[in-house]
Amino acid sequence: MKAKIETQIQIFAPIENVWDVLSDFESYPLWSEFIKQFDGIPEVGRRTKVHLEAPESMKIVMNPVFLVIAEQEEIRWKGKLVIPGIFDGEHYFKLEASGPNQTKLTQGENFSGILIPFLKKMINVNTKQGFNTFNNAIKKRVEDLL
Repeated sequence: MKAKIETQIQIFAPIENVWDVLSDFESYPLWSEFIKQFDGIPEVGRRTKVHLEAPESMKIVMNPVFLVIAEQEEIRWKGKLVIPGIFDGEHYFKLEASGPNQTKLTQGENFSGILIPFLKKMINVNTKQGFNTFNNAIKKRVEDLL
C-alpha cells in the first residue's frame, strides 16, 4: 500500500534566506513545533535522529537516512518502522524561487508499507496538520529575520 501527502506555502523572502533557516538544524527547537530537533547535523548517506510531534498525536523519534541535502533546492530523508515494508516514509522539502524575493516551499511524504490502511487518519489528518504547522512556523521565522 502507498499514500502521499504534500503541502505548500509561499514565503516572502529570497530562496537563500529560506534555505538558511531550513538547513539550520540546530535552531529548530527555537521555532518548530512539529520537527522538534535533530540529534546531530544531518549528512547525506548517514542516519540522524529526528524528533517529531504532530498535533494531537504521539511524539515520534525516528532515525532516517538522509538521501539529499542540495543547497537551496531540497532536503530528503527516508525512515522506516522497525523493518522495511511495515511503514516507510520518504520525507522531503523542496524550494523553488517563485518571484522576486519569493520562495515556494513544498513539504511532502511518500508512505508505503502494510500498515498504511490502519494509519490513514494519522497520515491524512495529524501528519498533514503537522506539515502545515511547520510550514507556517518556517514562514514566520524566515520573514521575521528579514
